[in-house]
Amino acid sequence: MSDSQATKPLEGKVALVTGASRGIGRAIAQRLASAGATVVVTARSMKKSTEFSGTLLETIELIEQVGGKAFGLATDLENREQLDSLVERAVGLAGRLDILVNNAGVSHYDRVDKMSESMFDLTLDHYLKIPFLLAQQAIPHMREQGGGWIVNLGSVTAQRPFKPYDEFAKLGGATVYAAIKAALARFTQGLAAELLDDNIAVNLVAPSSAISTPASDRFIPDDFPTERVEYLAETALQLCLLPAAERTGLLTHSLHFPKAMNITARELDGSGGLPTPEIPFYSHPEVMPTGE
Repeated sequence: MSDSQATKPLEGKVALVTGASRGIGRAIAQRLASAGATVVVTARSMKKSTEFSGTLLETIELIEQVGGKAFGLATDLENREQLDSLVERAVGLAGRLDILVNNAGVSHYDRVDKMSESMFDLTLDHYLKIPFLLAQQAIPHMREQGGGWIVNLGSVTAQRPFKPYDEFAKLGGATVYAAIKAALARFTQGLAAELLDDNIAVNLVAPSSAISTPASDRFIPDDFPTERVEYLAETALQLCLLPAAERTGLLTHSLHFPKAMNITARELDGSGGLPTPEIPFYSHPEVMPTGE
């Protein structure tokens, strides 16, 4: 393996990352770019959100500051015309598509007896229907190129609540969100089987506990010990390196996977090496460390 292959294993590859103006999506885009990928980043607008901090322009600047390459595409995934043209526009900008990261979403928690039907539909669309539609768009391009990678963003809330139920299970309002994320996990595994012979890997990565982001902080207690986003970004990268026959159909978690696989996580710009992650005592006991 050449030095370039070791430090830039995604050189010549193109990744599309949705919801990349801030938080987890931005971190994944930065890490893929630091590994050599040209990254197409999307969000509703290139400009500042009225609700949360962070812009696509800032994401692109962070990537370019350390020598990476990125393009921005303003895309409202709730606009069907923009959604249906996203992959073609990304390919038009960057020339090809090797990696699709389905990260974008809207987090609205509410108890089932109080949740509006419109909120249910929006949650279902963002976390299951949109990944389905974008995968449909991406598969022909990846198939024609002889392979590719699809990474879906999951959630540890997809794991079952234990009895006696804690306060979050009773009052947190995550039931619908968690159920749809569980469906996304099963979708990931099924699609991995369908695309194995096309050399297209399909995997899922979720936080092991909670990651502080502009959008998620409203749901995280002030005293809750959040984890570093770099571990999740590193795990996402690792899911985009090996052929489908070697690494597909995995449901990975940000702290568990690098620890179990003895992977050294790096800073988002690819520098340095982070400590081996420690699995918190409150982590869900049914998380599969290797994703199998």
